[in-house]
Formats: sequence, C-alpha cells, structure tokens
Amino acid sequence: MSPTPSTNEASAGGHYVYVIECRDGTYYTGYTTDVERRVEEHNEGTAAKYTRGRRPVTLVHVETYDSQSAAMQREYAIKQLRRREKERLVQNGTETSDSA
Repeated sequence: MSPTPSTNEASAGGHYVYVIECRDGTYYTGYTTDVERRVEEHNEGTAAKYTRGRRPVTLVHVETYDSQSAAMQREYAIKQLRRREKERLVQNGTETSDSA
C-alpha cells in the first residue's frame, strides 16, 4: 500500500497526511480525513495551537492512505524528519537522508 503524494488532493474520503507551511516559514504535519476542512480550521485558528499564531497557512503536500494506521505512521515519520528533508519532501514529493 503505497502513498499517493499530491498537492491538489480532493478531500472525499480516505486518510490523509498533510504538510502546511505557516506564515513564518515553518512546517506543520498532520493527519485528517478531510484536507480542505482541516486547512480551513488551521486558517480559522480552531485547529492546532502551533498554527494559531502562524496564520495564514498554505497546504504544500498531501499523501493518501487506505488506512488510518498507515497514515498516522507516516505522519509520525514526517515529523521526525529534519527541516532539509521536509523541504525536499515538499519540493519533490520524496525525502532523502541527510548523510553529509
């Protein structure tokens, strides 16, 4: 079961891992079943405390999964990435290890 990364993802069902870029240039990664609603909640200030003071936010990456478990495992993995790896993920849809 491989993810389908996309930044133009429709939010009709499924399990999604998303990355948003905050106004201050930081990234926030989350899980949802409705990407559009969740991004809207971030921009309204009713979602995560982290993004509340960093609005507006912009959706920069989405991955689709068949199960909540797989999506949440991927969310955790993305949260463990270094900034440079997250930037590669957002730009290319894939991350590579920083071994330099």
